[in-house]
Amino acid sequence: MDTNIYTILLKRLYGDTVAKKTLTRLLDVLERHQKKITERFESQDLLMNECNPVILITYPDQVQDPNEVHLKTLQEFCERHFQNIISGIHILPFFPWSSDDGFSVMDYRQVSPSCGDWGDITAIGSSFELMVDVVLNHASAQGNWFQAFIQEESPYRNFFVAVKGDPDLSNVVRPRITPLLTEVQTQSGSRKVWTTFGPDQVDLDYQNPEVLLEMIDIILFYIRQGARYLRLDAIAYLWKEIGTPCIHLPQTHTVIQLLRAILKNIAPDVKIITETNVPHHENISYFGDGTNEAHLVYNFALPPLVLHTLLTGDATVLSEWAGNLELPSQETTFFNFLASHDGIGLNPVRGILDTVEIQRLVQQTLNHGGLISYKTLEDGSQIPYELNISYFDAVSKPNTDEPISLQVSRFMAAYAIMLSLKGIPAIYFHSIIGSRSWSAGPQKTGLNRSINREKNERNLLSSALMYSDSIRAKVYNQFHHLLTQYRNSPAFHPYGNQKIIRTGKGIFGVLRSSHNREHSMLCLQNVTGENQNYLDVPLEPYETVWIDHPNTSLLTMQN
Repeated sequence: MDTNIYTILLKRLYGDTVAKKTLTRLLDVLERHQKKITERFESQDLLMNECNPVILITYPDQVQDPNEVHLKTLQEFCERHFQNIISGIHILPFFPWSSDDGFSVMDYRQVSPSCGDWGDITAIGSSFELMVDVVLNHASAQGNWFQAFIQEESPYRNFFVAVKGDPDLSNVVRPRITPLLTEVQTQSGSRKVWTTFGPDQVDLDYQNPEVLLEMIDIILFYIRQGARYLRLDAIAYLWKEIGTPCIHLPQTHTVIQLLRAILKNIAPDVKIITETNVPHHENISYFGDGTNEAHLVYNFALPPLVLHTLLTGDATVLSEWAGNLELPSQETTFFNFLASHDGIGLNPVRGILDTVEIQRLVQQTLNHGGLISYKTLEDGSQIPYELNISYFDAVSKPNTDEPISLQVSRFMAAYAIMLSLKGIPAIYFHSIIGSRSWSAGPQKTGLNRSINREKNERNLLSSALMYSDSIRAKVYNQFHHLLTQYRNSPAFHPYGNQKIIRTGKGIFGVLRSSHNREHSMLCLQNVTGENQNYLDVPLEPYETVWIDHPNTSLLTMQN
């Protein structure tokens, strides 16, 4: 094991003296886990080698049966309906939690009893590649760690960011409109703690190496349970330094580099995915040099750009953006998605779309029954931060006379665009089953994001997927067809080649090819409600055409 890189990175974080002590502790942590991680890898074949990977994003209690724990129901449902079309499952936080639908973690080493236990997690990991959330930035104010902080118990008295006095925090970048600091009563009196995402989510203090060591221990525990993808939640805000924006700080990148170095040594097949809902050029900085940070980054600009494309019937902006996408190495690729448990972020496309174009997306969302979440700027003004709506309703207005078949075709056009692009695709549960917006959700919870987080009763959902006339069945069947093609074509390898074909504004075109370029696929997507034609290829409204081994004549007319 090469430990030199650990020393270098720890010195960047803590200086020579503290780094030396921390290294000894770190090596003890790694030694404690390494043998069991090796045994886990040897006993379980990795699942992504034969077909192109596709990840399903889902809550642990997404499908429910009153007679079963949620994770068992989820596994049985996914094995029945998705076994051959997805390779992995991103199970959103399944830990005991107090708010934010799981992202306010009370205990990182336990499974919520209503969901099941670690045996249920490892069982899912035996059928699908498992993606686990690592909620690094903050922990629940109601969890044991923070309660021990309040009582000033060791070592937790120094686990959270506490601010003394009244420093100038005006430069701090905020993703929320709630107060940055929350006052709490501790054993020795009142203290102000840092709460980037709200008063129930208190930020951990990584200037204390004990916090870093604890989180590394937890991450290795997850890998022992079968995790093959580690989603670093809200990682951009990890390190706090008074007087800075407290986002994208060099120390944050150093922590990711340390995690990558650890994985390279003891779990080289595990992938790091960074979740940074920020402008595109900032987002891709988490690739590092292509070998030392994230294996994948969320392609956050993609969802609003695809929505813009289908709203306008014009693929020009999307083609220009996609044509300029670059990856720093063959070890990296994008984590492509359109919908998730959160909304459709707008920050990633600022600078790609202008203010008028973004406002048009906002207005369409409102017209289609959705909601808007806002962000507060330094001057106190607010701007749209996120569109809260199901992706199906984002592209097709509910309760209209438009034929359902056309709405389904438009929705599937969005996903065909996503699948045509280089990367590992991720499909939210509510997308693959054709869900509309759940308008009662925000009324019940007070959270705009609940509009796309409805839970489903298993038998009712299974029946709907089998009823051919339902929207759910129409969407599910088209996904099944599309994903079967995608998974079995070497041209769509996530680390293969990509070239954007400029076909005119009504068509989005991509030429994909395998590493060795022996397999290729020309992907043409009509983004309009009218007939289009690309040379000898006619396309009906929102029609998807994938052509194996495209002949030269189809490519010579690029503009």
